[in-house]
Amino acid sequence: MKDNININSINSVKGEVVIPGSKSISNRVLLLSSFSMGKIILHNIPKCDDVNYMIISLKSLGIKINKIKNKLNSYEIEGFNINLLNNKKIELFIGNAGTVIRPLLSMLSLVKSNIKLIGDDRMKERPINHLVDALRSGGAKIKYIIKDKYPPVELFGGYIGGNITLNGNISSQFLSSILMMAPLAKKNTSIIIEDNLVSKPYIDITLNIMKKFGIKIYNNNYKFFYIEGNRKYISPKEIYIEGDASSASYFLAAGAIKNGPVKVIGINKNSIQGDIKFANILENMGANIIWGDNFIESSSNKLFSIDIDANDIPDVAMTIAIVSLFVNNKNKSIIRNIYNWRVKESDRLNAMSNELKKIGAEIIEGKDYISIIPPIKFKSAYINTYNDHRIAMCFSLIPLSGVNITINNYKCVNKTFPDYFDTFKKIII
Repeated sequence: MKDNININSINSVKGEVVIPGSKSISNRVLLLSSFSMGKIILHNIPKCDDVNYMIISLKSLGIKINKIKNKLNSYEIEGFNINLLNNKKIELFIGNAGTVIRPLLSMLSLVKSNIKLIGDDRMKERPINHLVDALRSGGAKIKYIIKDKYPPVELFGGYIGGNITLNGNISSQFLSSILMMAPLAKKNTSIIIEDNLVSKPYIDITLNIMKKFGIKIYNNNYKFFYIEGNRKYISPKEIYIEGDASSASYFLAAGAIKNGPVKVIGINKNSIQGDIKFANILENMGANIIWGDNFIESSSNKLFSIDIDANDIPDVAMTIAIVSLFVNNKNKSIIRNIYNWRVKESDRLNAMSNELKKIGAEIIEGKDYISIIPPIKFKSAYINTYNDHRIAMCFSLIPLSGVNITINNYKCVNKTFPDYFDTFKKIII
């Protein structure tokens, strides 16, 4: 039987929390640090499954990554030329970490080796064909091991650059992975984006980090990218990873729903993460928000329903769905343009619909949207997490309504925030 956690009704929240470093930033920085010229020290790398998979994979490739003694969550990395991986035969297990398999798939398409990327059962259900097709058009030799269009995959190198086309409406990680790899290719790469690009702020994170390593690329309104090949990443010597904006959303939401104030330390309005917009959305819904030099603070006020296109912020859009249950006017909220929820750690549109109905909400699940009418009366429920960390964290907020909740397989939060439930307890009063 999988581990469950019971959370009793919560009367009020107040306090301070320090959030872990951003997983999205960390895995990008770890990758570029490993293939840059020179040593680098990274601070505030979070302890979580997805980052561990990246570190273990990079070490398996021969990268020197050492934890620095007496410095919490700090590492020293000595980068090397990716061509040193030529003629190697390697198998890497990456669990269900999309921020690991996708950038490694692109980066390792540069080397003349036999490398297998394998994952857990859910990873085998997450389509990767749009990225594979794009890489193949640049010369990459990639083989599906079990089922066409899905991991696991086997790589034989071959990518040299050229003109490629990429479908943009499935995952921004596909584009990010090619952008980070392309400067190391033999030839220049031009990328044409078909359809609308989802999660643009994550592309901005990628471009921002690449710039820190000395690489600038041409971006024409997220529809066309041009990357000069035969370049080198240069180590910026030291980087501090900012707090994770997605993780911050649960604590900010708690303060907005039930008294507060709740102060989230480790992030501010200058964050390079798109999910920082969540605080602005809370404010637009009626919450009180205070911005500090290294914190954001929320407290409750009358909350109102929202109709929002959340394509740029799919992760915190789930937290918005939870906040919409607590609106003062009990009106319908609609979260739109979130088809990419369906190809995340679970089919999040279906999962959120199922679990929100259990607690009494009236739900309409569309192909790419969810409509939510708050419960007339909240119900206690047993919440399935679908082994999805964000569902577990989202539904930890339901007891703010005054009901008890049981969350199954709560340790799935290890993917990004292993200490989440202990941290959440700190603000319960």
